[in-house]
Parts: sequence; structure tokens; C-alpha cells
Amino acid sequence: MTKIGFIGLGIMGEGMANCLLKDAVAGTPESPLIIWNRTSAKSENLKASHPDKSIEIKSSAKDVVSSCDIVFSMLSTPDASAAVFDDATNGTLAGVSSSSVIIDCATLAESDMKRMSDQVTAKGGTFLEAPVSGSKGPAHGGQLIFLCAGSKAVFDDATVQAALDAMGKASHYFGEQVGKATRAKLVVNSLMGTMMAAFGESLALAESLDLDGSKMLEVISQGAIASPMFALKGPKMLKKDHAPNFPLCHAHKDMKLAVDAAKSVGTEYSVTQMAEETFRKAREDEELKVANEDFSAVFEKIHKESKSDYSKKRKLG
Repeated sequence: MTKIGFIGLGIMGEGMANCLLKDAVAGTPESPLIIWNRTSAKSENLKASHPDKSIEIKSSAKDVVSSCDIVFSMLSTPDASAAVFDDATNGTLAGVSSSSVIIDCATLAESDMKRMSDQVTAKGGTFLEAPVSGSKGPAHGGQLIFLCAGSKAVFDDATVQAALDAMGKASHYFGEQVGKATRAKLVVNSLMGTMMAAFGESLALAESLDLDGSKMLEVISQGAIASPMFALKGPKMLKKDHAPNFPLCHAHKDMKLAVDAAKSVGTEYSVTQMAEETFRKAREDEELKVANEDFSAVFEKIHKESKSDYSKKRKLG
């Protein structure tokens, strides 16, 4: 049986690994789920929460890769990804052999993804980039959207498809050129961030004009601008509830990568660039301290920068 590994059990990875176990794609005696996380307690917690599943905890990313046929990696930031992948002694690349399949689900710069692919293939392994559209809820519910590029043989592999189906509701293949899936992800996430910034400004304006925020959310939900994101985030934003599903610092990272990509190809991207600047200011605001809150917390920065009587009275509680 195919052995599946998973590296990174954070906000996204934990839910994704749970889906593999729930659908028995991995976690059986014949095909255990082999895991590693930088914080070992998360690996122990996953194993403890599935006493009926076969889960093996390894001491390094290298050990996961060398023990598995297919390895999924989901690390939160470019720095974390590079640290784990490049560690010459215990990293992902150190474990790669000619039989290795590496599927990286992080959102990175296109150049980072290409570099990792080149290094894996240089050692005889195969590589698929597979960044996801979706946050904590979809990750736990198996409702992610996978954006893939790289090895077509890996994408078409029956076990890989079963894993993608367990963790997501759709998978899209953008071709063999590694980097195209990252481009697609940056387009999606920069649009999402820009939508959130505009949504936050509109809600702040409604409140400052003495309009009932909940009533305005109802109005928005009934027209052409209705959005699942607005419906999900809006009520929480009005209550200052920004428990992280997609941390603001990660959203800003993706928006900055998208702005840089737009500059590199000469695309007019000024609206998104202004939204990215708003997210940057929110991320860097030492008084608000919302960098690790949900990206909806950009709403608090919008109110803080506003001069209306309502905004002046608003405090982040």
C-alpha cells in the first residue's frame, strides 16, 4: 500500500490531515499516516485524537519523506517553508530519493516553488505544487480548492486524487510548468484581500452614517454583490470577533506577492496595491496587534484611521 506523509500541522495542515484520516486515505494499518510538525505537541495531539487510526510520528521532515511514497507539505510562511525544506540534516529535501513524491500546498513566491521543484527533481523525485484556496473551516471540512501544476503523472495518480478529494471539493491543473498554480493562488488571494478591505470600508461607512450594520449585511446579501465571505465574516466583524481562520499577516504576505507579480508583468494593479498597503499598516500596528488575528481585522485598522465620531468611539475589545 502507498504510504502517505504530512509535514506541517498548523491551522490548515491539521484539518487537511484529519480529512485524510476521516476518509481512510491514510491511517490504516496497511497505509499509516506518517507525520511531523515543528511543534511536536501538535503531532501528539493529532495522534491522540484518533486512537483508532494508524499514525506514526517522525522526528524530522527528512524521516517523513524517506519513509513515504507521497508527502504533502503545508507550512505557514515562506520562511517556515524554506527552513524545513532546506535543512541539510533533517529537512524535506534531505529525505528525497528517486521514489519520492513531494506535494507542496503552501502559498509561496513563484521563484521559491520553482526552486523546490528543481531541487526535488534533481534528486530523482517528482514534484507537484498544490496551493489551496480556503481557510481553516474549509480545511477541516474537506472543502478546499487545490490549484496544481507540475508533474501530470502525480496529479493523475489514483492515491493523490483520492487524497485531494478527501481534503478538497475541487482540484484544478494548470500544466507542467511549476509556478502557474502559485500565480493562480495569488490572483485569488489578492482579490479576496481587496474585497475584504473594500467590505470593511463599506461597513465602517455604514456605521459612521448611523446605519444598522446587521441590516446593511442583509441588504448586501440580497443583491448582486452578495458573497459567502461577506456573509461569513460580516456578523463577526460587527462584534469585533476576529478569531483567526486566515491570519492577517498571511493575507498581507499573499497580497504583497501578488502586487510584486503584477509589477513584474506590467499589469495595472493600483486598487489591489492600495488594499495591500492597508493590510500592511494593520499588520504593523503595534497598538492594534492584529497581525495574527483573522484577516477581517483589517476592519479595525480602517476604523482606527477614520475620523468619524463613530470610529473615534470604537475600541478593539
